[in-house]
Amino acid sequence: MSIPQIINTILAKIPADVKLVAVSKTKPKEDIIEAYEGGYRIFGENKPQELAQKYNDLPKDIEWHFIGHLQTNKVKYIVPFVQLIHAVDSIKLLKEINKQAEKNNRVISCLLQFHIALEETKFGLTIDEAKELLTSEDFKSLKAIQIAGVMGMATYTNNEVQIRNEFGHLKSIFESLKSDFFIDSPEFKEISMGMSGDYMLAISEGSTIIRVGSTIFGSRY
Repeated sequence: MSIPQIINTILAKIPADVKLVAVSKTKPKEDIIEAYEGGYRIFGENKPQELAQKYNDLPKDIEWHFIGHLQTNKVKYIVPFVQLIHAVDSIKLLKEINKQAEKNNRVISCLLQFHIALEETKFGLTIDEAKELLTSEDFKSLKAIQIAGVMGMATYTNNEVQIRNEFGHLKSIFESLKSDFFIDSPEFKEISMGMSGDYMLAISEGSTIIRVGSTIFGSRY
């Protein structure tokens, strides 16, 4: 199947209100153009300079998502155009995004990343760290960011019960933060979870954004 056919097959399987981010990281521009010419516009990247280069070289109506671990010194490369930053895990990073957003006269939507997997290698906040962040004076002073929801990655395992539990945990974190901090914020509505191997499970547990790469573009190289 062609890249557009694969994307359309996924879109046909998922609810209309779930957003598919086609993860084009490490892939050549030609692959993105093939998807674009097939009608798709939402892509995810995880390297700031590579994303900035693709932004410069590709059509300007693409909706770009930054999905990887973002270092503060790289924020400036993506803030002029990025639509959503998926993986914010510190007040330091939020402050830098805010600073660069102000320079560009933008308000940047961000998701708070939570550590929901058993694996130690994944980044992310605990619920207590998130509450400390959201109640801090530093956070309250940030005017150029919008917290749009939460993001997390499940353990890389074939154990569906474990994956479902981890996704359910992220959904409960979302609901807790919504009621405690964002009850009057309709913008706080996204749960970004689910990738090529587990996105249908993620959707069943409440995901609103899935990040699918290898299923669409083939294995990384």
